[in-house]
Amino acid sequence: MTNRSADAVIIGSGLNSLVCAYSLVQNGWSVIILEQADTAGGAVKTKGLTVDGFAHDWAAMNLSLFAGSPFFRQYNADLMNLGLEFAPAKHCFASVFPDDQWLGISHDAAANKDRIAAFSQRDAEIWQTLGNAFPSEAEHLFGILGAPMKIRAFTSIAWKALRKKGLGGTQDLARFLAQSPRAWLEETFDSPHLQATLGAWGMHLDFAPDIAGGALFPYLEAMANQSFGMVLGKGGADTIITALSAAIEAKGGQILCDHTVEQILQQDGRATGVVVEGETIHAQRAVIANVAPGAMKRLTGGSGQPGYDRSLETFRHAPGTMMIHLAISDLPDWRASAELREFAYVHIAPSLDQMSQCYQQASAGLLPQEPVIVVGQPTAVDPSRAPHGQHILWIQVRMVPGQIKADAAGQITTTDWTQAAAPYADRVLDLIEAHAPGLRGNILGQRIVTPVELERDNPNLVGGDQVCGSHHLSQHFLFRPARGYADGTTPIQNLYHTGAAVWPGAGTGAGSGYQLGRKLTGT
Repeated sequence: MTNRSADAVIIGSGLNSLVCAYSLVQNGWSVIILEQADTAGGAVKTKGLTVDGFAHDWAAMNLSLFAGSPFFRQYNADLMNLGLEFAPAKHCFASVFPDDQWLGISHDAAANKDRIAAFSQRDAEIWQTLGNAFPSEAEHLFGILGAPMKIRAFTSIAWKALRKKGLGGTQDLARFLAQSPRAWLEETFDSPHLQATLGAWGMHLDFAPDIAGGALFPYLEAMANQSFGMVLGKGGADTIITALSAAIEAKGGQILCDHTVEQILQQDGRATGVVVEGETIHAQRAVIANVAPGAMKRLTGGSGQPGYDRSLETFRHAPGTMMIHLAISDLPDWRASAELREFAYVHIAPSLDQMSQCYQQASAGLLPQEPVIVVGQPTAVDPSRAPHGQHILWIQVRMVPGQIKADAAGQITTTDWTQAAAPYADRVLDLIEAHAPGLRGNILGQRIVTPVELERDNPNLVGGDQVCGSHHLSQHFLFRPARGYADGTTPIQNLYHTGAAVWPGAGTGAGSGYQLGRKLTGT
């Protein structure tokens, strides 16, 4: 590869990299994407992890953000022509409780209201009011989440809110954006079951119940799922990666797997290329790094701007995740209701207090006594992922420590994930079987993925942190990944940063890649 060059050299082939790359090749740029793993896609991969004929999503499963993204709206025809296919889910998420009750949210406002009314009539009326107001509220919220995070954009958003909502309404919006999930849920709803059902979504994005700034995510997930439903990938989440890769290569872009970047080269304060296995690949216009902030510091050796470099060094990651992938002969026999077999996700997160304790224990390096469990049932939505009549479960254990100090239950004595994985997976399956007896008898194959293995496969998932960095207020909005650099720029000319560590953060919406592509092409 000596003397190989392109307009843009992109480090990492995650979703944001591919979205940015496609925006560039659409505008005539030559692009080389370098991926250290043997498969493109970052955390969005679909693999045969258990037995033949079963397709498991390695990490990310929910593609709703991608399906609703500005990028997809712009290029959906191109991607669909290249094989991208979605599997829509009407029944989106549910929670089960120790009293054998359950609550689920579907793409059906009337059904949701009836389910909530069984717990609290007042909550059902409030839910309907929130649903009716969602279209107007969504305009402001999605406007914030989709805007480039510069002072000018922030000022424009505030001005629009003032014009439409008035001073009081704008202040209410600002207060809501600063609230913790618990604060908003407890002041809004009476039912602890409803509070827990919605609060579980905060745990997907590092917002335990008492973390400021987390109220937005349970609200958005609930209202968006009711309004639009949920979207999975037909055949697996990597349908978006396969289509994007084909689209990039059709325009002359190159995606090179098994290529680990060792260094970002600089000359006179400007990024000029990268080193891969001792060879230089030159970048004529941009080096784009889809890496964790700590890796950016390591690859550059420092930017020369102390404040920026310090932000990269001190960037905080969320607690880790453990995945359990199961091939099964039948879906779980949920004790609370057979209807739960139709839902894409079933949460085992019985209360806000339990979620808070789990998060605190994981943050302290302890294996949680009772982890939050996300049971994904993708074959309830997309049967093509398994042989006829059989199924897969996608089990996400949130949160767990990347490095184990001890077990909060005092039962697992090892601090090595290699030895802790099996007994901790047994704890998780015990908790699931308490709600779905007989699950173990249906298991045809099992694959446990520890936080250590997640990071080894994708170094951006530091300590198994699937969101590539905490989204707490101190490193979100204008501060992700560092103050003044939330738009993907860096202090080094022609060096840009993208991925989940850059505003607007984690998820399959590919916001940072799309915004950077538009910035570089002036579109």
